[in-house]
Amino acid sequence: MLDINAIFAPGGVLSQHIAGFRTRAQQVEMAQAIADTIAKHQILVAEAGTGTGKTFAYLAPALLAGGKVIISTGTKTLQDQLFNRDIPTVRAALGIPVTVALLKGRANYVCHYHLERSLQDTHLSFINRDEIHYLQLIERYASRSQSGDKSGLSEVPENAAIWQNVTSTRDSCLGSECPSYKKCFVMEARKQALTADIVVVNHHLFFADVMLRDEGLSELLPACNTVIFDEAHQLPETASLFFGESISTGQLLDLARDAKVEAVQAAGDFTGLPDAIAAMEKAVRDLRLTIAEENTRLSLAAAMQNSGFSQALGNILEKLTTLVKLLESQAERSEGLENCRQRAAAHLYLLQRWRDETEMQEHVRWVEVYHHALQLNATPLSIAEIFQRQMAASPRAWIFTSATLSVKKDFSHYNNEMGLTAAQTACWESPFDFAQQALLYVPPGLPEPQQRNYTDQVVQAALPVLRASRGRAFFLCTSLRAMQRVHELLQATEDFDFPLLLQGQGSRSNMLERFRALNNAVLIGSQSFWEGIDVRGEALSLVIIDKLPFAPPDDPVLAARIDKMNHEGRNAFMEYQLPRAVINLKQGAGRLIRDETDRGVLMICDPRLTTKAYGKQIWQSLPPMKRTRDLAEVERFFAV
Repeated sequence: MLDINAIFAPGGVLSQHIAGFRTRAQQVEMAQAIADTIAKHQILVAEAGTGTGKTFAYLAPALLAGGKVIISTGTKTLQDQLFNRDIPTVRAALGIPVTVALLKGRANYVCHYHLERSLQDTHLSFINRDEIHYLQLIERYASRSQSGDKSGLSEVPENAAIWQNVTSTRDSCLGSECPSYKKCFVMEARKQALTADIVVVNHHLFFADVMLRDEGLSELLPACNTVIFDEAHQLPETASLFFGESISTGQLLDLARDAKVEAVQAAGDFTGLPDAIAAMEKAVRDLRLTIAEENTRLSLAAAMQNSGFSQALGNILEKLTTLVKLLESQAERSEGLENCRQRAAAHLYLLQRWRDETEMQEHVRWVEVYHHALQLNATPLSIAEIFQRQMAASPRAWIFTSATLSVKKDFSHYNNEMGLTAAQTACWESPFDFAQQALLYVPPGLPEPQQRNYTDQVVQAALPVLRASRGRAFFLCTSLRAMQRVHELLQATEDFDFPLLLQGQGSRSNMLERFRALNNAVLIGSQSFWEGIDVRGEALSLVIIDKLPFAPPDDPVLAARIDKMNHEGRNAFMEYQLPRAVINLKQGAGRLIRDETDRGVLMICDPRLTTKAYGKQIWQSLPPMKRTRDLAEVERFFAV
C-alpha cells in the first residue's frame, strides 16, 4: 500500500504522472491529516492557503482509504472540474480502479414526461421561434443522450425559458408513477451514484437531500465512509437556506401552469378547474404587486407595513384552499392531476405555517422580492443543532476545507456556527512568497464608508493606481449600487482609456475570457467575482476592494441573529459580523496571487482598516504582504 509521503514526494507517483507537479510541504501535511481523519472517522476543519493544492491533498487519501466517498463542492464548475479532470488524474496516477459518479440536482436533467407534455401543448405562453427551435434540439438530445444533463447541450442557453418546461422540480416530479420512470435520467444518475465509489455533488444538492430526502443522497449517506466539503466557507449560508422553509410565487405560478395543462388533457369536461386556477394565479400576482421595491429583503414586520400585503396573502390562502378541494375531486383522472393536488396541498400547508407565529418560533420570517417574483422564507436562528443531528447519524469522517475558514487561525466562529464542537482544526499557509509578490495598499485621506460621496472618492483614489497598473484590474464592490457608480465614473473619466467590463454584460465565464484576452482591462464586479475565479499571470495585477464586506445590518436574518446573540449577553459584532467580513475579504483578496510567478497590489479602500481597533485583526488575517499607505511605493512596485 502506498503511503502519503511516497505519493507526494519528489519522484513519487504524482510527479511521475503529472507534468509540472512539485512537492509542497503544506500539501503533504494536509494529505496526512486527512488520511488520519478518514482512518479514525473524525471531523477535520482545514484551511489551506492559495497554492497549497488542497484538491490533490484530499483526493489521494480519499481514494487510498477505499470505501464510499461523497465530495461536495460550492459550485457546479468545480464539480465538473473534479469529475472530468482532477479525479481521473489522481486515479490514473495511483492506479486505483475506483468508479466515479457525478450527481446534480434534478433541474439539470431533461425530464421525458415534461418534454412530452411540452411537445403536445400548443398553448405554451412564452413560445417564440427561438424557443420552438430549442425545444426541437432538446427533443433530439434527449433521444440520443446517455445522461440527459443539460450542460451537454451547449446550443441551448443555460438560462433559456424552455428549460423550465422540460425539466422537473421536486414538486412536479411524478416519481415511480411517471410513465417514463424506467428511462428517467435523474433515476439513472442516482443509480450510478449508488454503485460508485466516489460521488461528486454540490452543497445545494447535499443539503436539499439531507433535509428533503429528495435527490438520492439519503440512500448514499448510510453507505458512505467519508464526506468532504470543498469550498466549505459557503456551508453556513447554504445550510441556513435548506434547514429553513420557503414558498415562492414562482412555485405557485408553476403549479398553475402545470394544472392548466393537466386540466385540458385529463379533465377537459370539468369547467370549475380552469376558473379556480385562474383565480389562484391572479391572487399570486396581486401579492407581488403589494411591494413596490425589487431585489430586496424585508423582515416580516417591514413586509406587513406594505398596504394590502396581509390581505393579499389571506386571499391566496382562500383561493388555494378552493383549488385543493377541486383537484381532490379530479385527481384520480391522471398522474399529473394527482401530482398537482399533492403540490397544492403542500404549498397551502407551508403558507399557513409561514403565517402562523407559534409554528415558527425559532425561525426568522422574511420576504425576498425579485423583479417579477416574491419568496416567503423562514430561516432558523441557528443551524448548529440541526447540522449536529445530521452528522451524528452514523460514524464516518467529515472533512471541511477552504482557503478561508479562520480569523487569524482561530476557527471558533466557523465551528460554532456549524456545530462542529468535536472537530480537529488545522491551518496551512500558502506556499507563495507574498512578501515579495504582493503589496497591500490602504490609501490615506478617504472618508468613512457611510459618507454620501464615498464611492466617488474611492474612484478618485483608485485612478492613479489603475494607471500605474495599466488596467489589468478587478474592481470588487460590496453592493450593486456601488458597482454601477464605479463603472459610471470610470466611463466618464476623460483620459482613462482602458477597456471596462461590467458584471452582467455577459456570463461570468465569457467575461473572464474577454478579460484575459484584452490583457489591460478593468473588470468591475460585485459578489459573483469575489470567489471561485482563477486568473493567473499579468492580466490580473491589481485587485481593488471598495470597502470591508460587512453584511448589510438591515438584512432580516442577520438582524435577528445579532439581536439573539446580544440578548444572550454575547458580542455579536466580534463573534459573528467581524469573522464573516474577514472570511469574505480573504476570498476577494485571494483573487490576486494565483501562482508563484504572479505579482500584484491589493488595494483596500476602507479607512476602518487603520482607524478601528478591529482593523489590525483584519489585516493580520490576510496573507503576509508588505503594507503601505504611500502611492509612490505602489507606482514603484508596478514600474519594476
